Amino acid sequence: MAYQGSFLLGISWLQPVFDAMNAVLNPLVQMDPTPNNPVLTVFVISLAISILTVTAQKLLVDQDKMNEMQARSKALQKELREAQASGDSKQMAKIQAKQMDMMQDQSEIMKMSFRPMIVTMIPILLIFAWMWQSAIHTIVVVFPPAVYYCTLTPIFHSLGQMFYGGSITTIPYGVGWLWWYFICTFGMSQIIRKFMGFKNGF
Repeated sequence: MAYQGSFLLGISWLQPVFDAMNAVLNPLVQMDPTPNNPVLTVFVISLAISILTVTAQKLLVDQDKMNEMQARSKALQKELREAQASGDSKQMAKIQAKQMDMMQDQSEIMKMSFRPMIVTMIPILLIFAWMWQSAIHTIVVVFPPAVYYCTLTPIFHSLGQMFYGGSITTIPYGVGWLWWYFICTFGMSQIIRKFMGFKNGF
């Protein structure tokens, strides 16, 4: 499992970056218990990305300030709904005036949310490019037939019709690295966020 070629928009000068990633990640690939099955590799990569993204959120976002602004916004929306229900036009006008002031808070929330994304976007794109080229055709996790046919077949069929010109994707009884990555990342991110003291989830 090694990166070959220049997948990322054909940018050949990125090849040394992927060569370095091969040197770092290939020993991890060799530790996978099943040959040609990167289940452990994808899990470790998802864990590393989860730690990176959650740490960036912890360091770059003022969580107390964001939670405070979000709480004010929710309280104001609740007051507006109550005023609309009671038909109190004067109270509605006051709340709507406050909402104009709250737009600045919403803008600040968006800015704070983008900070971690700017820091983590490039390394995540590089890692995804490496995994895409290396493990795109690999079945990572195998499900029992009953689980596959009841829950996963419709998903793969819809994805095949969407991305492969109407053809049906066939991944018998299992999912590829991307689905396994999302499963691992969702669980690990929740655990790491709780460990780091986040009060809310995704």
